Order: sequence, then structure tokens, then C-alpha cells
Amino acid sequence: MIEAARRKGRDMAERIDDETIEYVSILAKLELSSDEKEQAKIDMGRMLDYIDKLNELDTKGVEPMSHVFPVQNVFREDVVTNGDGSHNTLLNAPSQKDSMFVVPRTFD
Repeated sequence: MIEAARRKGRDMAERIDDETIEYVSILAKLELSSDEKEQAKIDMGRMLDYIDKLNELDTKGVEPMSHVFPVQNVFREDVVTNGDGSHNTLLNAPSQKDSMFVVPRTFD
């Protein structure tokens, strides 16, 4: 089974051709030289080989997760603890009207 996965990985890596690299470079808005395209093919092949290597792992009994760390009760009640400081903030304003800052007009 491991050998079949390795063959599959090679097949995936071999599927990366010039057309695929060109398409990915357009999506990423990259202008690659011919040397960079060749290096990108090698790099993408290595990435696919690594993904296939990860697919060899036995994950039976492992629950899917959305985060590496356990996240529980991430929501808290929104309670104001320091009060409304708008009155004190407005005391610093050079000019105020109806509990708002008055600023110079920026257009007519």
C-alpha cells in the first residue's frame, strides 16, 4: 500500500507541466522566468509528494478539527466594566455640541 501511495505521489508530481505553472503564475500574478518556472515545477512536485506522504498516515479514530488547540467557549458576554468615558473625552474637545465633537467643515 505504501508503494502504491509513492507511485501516486510521483504521478501527481509528474502532472505539473509548463501549462500548470503558467496557470498558477497567472493566478498569483507572478511573472516568472524560465528558470523560475522550472524551479516552481520542482517545488510544487515536492509539495505534492509531501502531501501524499501525509496521506499515508493512519487517521482512523482521529476526529477532524478546525484548530490545533482546543477552543471552547470562545464567546464571552459583552459587559462594560470601565463605564462610558465619553463625557471625560468630550471635556478635551475644543468645541462640542449635543455630546459630539465639532470639527471644521471639509467641504461645502
